[in-house]
Formats: sequence, C-alpha cells, structure tokens
Amino acid sequence: MTGPAPRPQSLLLSFLGDEVLGRGVCVYTGSVIEVFRRAGVGEQATRSALTRMVGRGLLSRRRAGRRTYVGLTDRSEAILRDGERRIWRTGAVNRDWDGTWTLLGFSLPESWQRQRHDLRSQLTWAGFGALFNGLWIAPGEVDVSGIVAELGLAAHVKVFRAHADAGMDIAEMIDDTWDLHELASRYRDFETRWRRYSVEGAFLAAEDALALRLRLTAEWLQVIRGDPRLPVRHLPADWPAAGAEQTFRAAHAVLEAPARDAARRLIETIPAA
Repeated sequence: MTGPAPRPQSLLLSFLGDEVLGRGVCVYTGSVIEVFRRAGVGEQATRSALTRMVGRGLLSRRRAGRRTYVGLTDRSEAILRDGERRIWRTGAVNRDWDGTWTLLGFSLPESWQRQRHDLRSQLTWAGFGALFNGLWIAPGEVDVSGIVAELGLAAHVKVFRAHADAGMDIAEMIDDTWDLHELASRYRDFETRWRRYSVEGAFLAAEDALALRLRLTAEWLQVIRGDPRLPVRHLPADWPAAGAEQTFRAAHAVLEAPARDAARRLIETIPAA
C-alpha cells in the first residue's frame, strides 16, 4: 500500500467498527498493536492513540489477569454507528436531495476568537460551507442543535430551512461556497490508490488483507466525512464520487473474507462487562 497511513485515531475507530461494534466484546490491546503494526503504525503511536481515546471517553479500559482490554463507550458507539450509516446506507452520492437547505447565521463578539474557530470547525465537519461571513449553508435538513448546545452558543445562532428562488444558479452557488476541486481530488486519489485491490488476488496473505481493509475503511471514512453530500445534479458531470464508492465497495468485498480469517487468529477478545 502506497501513501501515508491515516492518523492512528482514525485507524482505531475503523478497527473498532470492524471488530468490536455490535459484538459485545472488549479487545486485547496487544491485538490492536499487532494489527496496527501490520498496517504501518508503530507500537508507541498505537499506545498513545489508545490512551488519548480512553482520556476522551471514547474507550473504556478493563483488566483481565495481566492483560488490558478496551471496549466501546456510549459516545464511541454513537460515532461508529454514524460512520456505519455513512458508509453503507447514506452513500457518497446525493441523488435524493429535495431542494431544502439549512441556513445558519451567527454573530459573535470580536473577542470570541476561540468560539468562532470551534463553531466554524464543527460546521465544516457537519457539511456546511460559508455562503457569506456569518452565514453558513448545508444541503438538506441538518440538525445542529447538539453542536450549538455543546459550544454554549444558542443565544448567538439562528437556524432556518429554505429553498432557493427559481432563478437561482445553484451550481454556481455551490462552486463559490465549497472547494469542489479539492473534494474531487480526494475521491480521485482514493480511487487511484485502491483500484488494484478491487480485483481478486490483489494481496498476498490474509494478514495483509486485514491491514488493508483497516486502511481502506479509515481512508474512505476520511473522504466521505469531508464531503457535505452536495446534490449530484448540481455538480460537474464528471463528479468522481460514484466511481470512488464503487472502488471502495469492490475492494472491501475482495478483502472481507481473508481479513475475517486473519482477525479470528490475531485478535483476542473477552465479553464486555
């Protein structure tokens, strides 16, 4: 596999989604270290990621004998369920947009630089783009109540649902609001990297398939979580999301059986308490 591996935390979330979510188990940290070593991540980086995620309430830790195991928390399970939905149900191509936009306006004191940065970061993650200064927009009905409440900005934010006027050039507005070139490049780069693994026999051993599937899922999640799922009918005709998604699904199907076989041999679990 060419190219840098995703950040250890991104890999760890993908690992937990594949091997822990919905199974009622905790996983031995030594197993995580071994799988990540095969994916190109060193032991210290893996241990640091595990420690950080425990500290952030994304992992629970328990001992069994002399071994340490980690399991999901309510918070990490919610994140993983959202990732599962984005990958397998929502998809990368928005063909069902009904014309609704979510508009969010905010006005913060000049001295609130940190709050402004945090809000913009969260809005970008939620699929919003800056239409004008202080006015952000996202396709569809996006619930931002959790973001606003967490940041303590309810008194400074107003949210509306809207439809564009008939004469509005939506494609031009989208091009002005989002960096379509950057987003398309991510899809094309993903497809280029993973196309060869979408063909049967593209790997050497089951252990390779396990590490590759881990990186495949983590990289795909990074791409689609950065995509606001803009309505495809207002995007360029050669929009690459569909081709990239087809490559992801084909590569995942090729890697799935040998990866499961390797996981049974390499990953030790115990029942969650």
